[in-house]
Amino acid sequence: METFEIEIVINNRLGLHARPATKFAQLASTFESAIWLKKGREMVDGKSILEVLTLACPKGSSLTVVAQGPDAREAVEALKELVEKQFGEFD
Repeated sequence: METFEIEIVINNRLGLHARPATKFAQLASTFESAIWLKKGREMVDGKSILEVLTLACPKGSSLTVVAQGPDAREAVEALKELVEKQFGEFD
């Protein structure tokens, strides 16, 4: 089973609050692969809005997106793009 991971930085002004956490989890849920979000020693299910919110990620937070499964590469690339586009929230 393939595993891919990529580093991301949260750059939108309010960080990873409820709206972007929802967008992240919704997009992650469209993939068959298991997806996790890591911050330091914490690792949460990237498909769970509540678990993503528990990471408490203000602007500038560095995270790792990890995906394992048949579409893992596509998943990390799509999630990275979502984060780079600041979840559609522009200052």
